[in-house]
Amino acid sequence: MAARPEGTPVWTDAMFTDTEGAKTFYADVLGWSFGEESTEFGNYTQAYKNGKAVAAVVPPMPGGDTPPQSAWCLYLASDDVTATAGRIRAAGGTVLMEPMKVGEFGSMCLAQDPAGVVFGLWQGGVHEGFELEGESGSYVWAEVFTREPEKSDAFFTSVFGYAAKKMTDDTMDFKVFDLGAGPLLGRMRMTPEDFPPEVPSYVQVYFAVDNCDLAVTAAEALGGRKVFGPMDSPFGRFAALLDPQGAAFAVIDVRTTVGEMPPME
Repeated sequence: MAARPEGTPVWTDAMFTDTEGAKTFYADVLGWSFGEESTEFGNYTQAYKNGKAVAAVVPPMPGGDTPPQSAWCLYLASDDVTATAGRIRAAGGTVLMEPMKVGEFGSMCLAQDPAGVVFGLWQGGVHEGFELEGESGSYVWAEVFTREPEKSDAFFTSVFGYAAKKMTDDTMDFKVFDLGAGPLLGRMRMTPEDFPPEVPSYVQVYFAVDNCDLAVTAAEALGGRKVFGPMDSPFGRFAALLDPQGAAFAVIDVRTTVGEMPPME
């Protein structure tokens, strides 16, 4: 597989205090199976769809005073995580976990933009990232949800060299970031009307499903909670959810589209 350009979404994982519960939930909602726990790397466990790696789950590191909030983390491709970490600091971001090598798999770093959006960097080794994308049960899209879009826009375009295009829609402030070969990442302004003040800025990861409504029903049956949707859009029929441990994610049926694609400028 050719190396993905810097700034391309390349992997996602989440930390759960109840990893077995998470496996049961996502196996039913997204059809995942799971590999063996990697004891050398904190019981990191990869998820698979049709035998191809699509995500991972991991328990919290021992020794913390309080369990961390479960959340999906999106990793962006980096040719050199140390160099990218330097650009993150220069652009006003914070490096939360210093660049580190993960065996022969690759190197990683965790960071936060000036508006509080947490994300990761991944410099691939033998693990290059997603083995399946855009198909049912796999990653298909992600959006930066930020309370301070001006800060996030300036940060991500500076660090990764994205071009930013704004949707011409007066009802929302939405942009897409790209590197010239099509949209890579969305950016949505969080409004007080839609997001309570205790909800921090975050990245929403979208997983493809064959039927959005059935995926929502399956999630709710296992203790998940619907935040909004299902709703139709030109991009697909989608819904935003919280899993039973509070991790936010979205499901989308990209084949069921309604309406014309909005113009971008």
